[in-house]
Amino acid sequence: MLLLACGRWTHRQKALVTVVVEKACAGVPVRVDETVHGTVLARILATVLARVLAVGARLLLPVPLCLLLLCGSNRVLAAEALVAVAANFLPAARELAAAFEHSSGHKLVLSAGSTGKLYAQIVHGAPFEVLLAADQQRPLLLEQQGLALAGSRFTYARGRLVLFSPDPALVDAQASILRNAAAVGKLAIANPKIAPYGLAAQQAMQALGVYESLRGQLVQGENIAQTWQFVDSGNARLGLVARSQVQGSERGSHWVVPETLHAPIRQDAVLLTRGSSNAAASAFLQYLQGEQARAIIRNHGYDLERECRGREADSARCDPIEEEF
Repeated sequence: MLLLACGRWTHRQKALVTVVVEKACAGVPVRVDETVHGTVLARILATVLARVLAVGARLLLPVPLCLLLLCGSNRVLAAEALVAVAANFLPAARELAAAFEHSSGHKLVLSAGSTGKLYAQIVHGAPFEVLLAADQQRPLLLEQQGLALAGSRFTYARGRLVLFSPDPALVDAQASILRNAAAVGKLAIANPKIAPYGLAAQQAMQALGVYESLRGQLVQGENIAQTWQFVDSGNARLGLVARSQVQGSERGSHWVVPETLHAPIRQDAVLLTRGSSNAAASAFLQYLQGEQARAIIRNHGYDLERECRGREADSARCDPIEEEF
């Protein structure tokens, strides 16, 4: 009967019993009432599994055999995780999710937005289980507020800011156009209050001494994706956008903004407390730190960092591994 039921489990039910299976197979006592929350069917299945697998553990059954009790394949244990993704990272996240799902059998549901808005949604109870932010501040705040698992935070990418125009002759190697307000027209940036790339854009203009002269010509996007749309559609002549958005394109002209002009755009990932018992969420964060994921991230125009986990993310050990653009 159990084997027949397995084939009809939803992703949510599989996720609910995964914790029970993993603990029982490892010989760890399982209290279903504390571990499993959800549908009556999931509770019944988890209770049966806990008892059956506890017997298997006492008999010292190897883990592969233990897992065979769940329809003979670890893919039946596939879970589903809800991942909040900073808008700039969505194209890379889609490729990462596809590769991760193919290799693990887990499923990821991505939801993109500005880091500030995603943070507000999480604080107000949004059911996300992983956050891929475009800064370090919000993941740290979530950790301090008890909404993210302490020690799970790490830097998965380092973003770069680019001044871009569809006009191939407009942006030179010195970004001289920024010093000629009359020639700039509209300049698109992300909202500095909620988007880390927007804050970096504001800091860069202030460092160059052009912010006040261009302030009245700024067009703000809600996030960096909308900012790119302003430039790409021609509604803005110039835009301070993410390098990942122009990576690999020969269109237009661009200038990579030196990091000395703004605070580094370190993008941190963190496991949210809602995902602390979700096998897919934990596995995805582990996958992000592997070579396959790092290659995908690099190919999307991001720099990588060597050792940026938790509080170390602010230390000198986090020197970027620069990539050619």
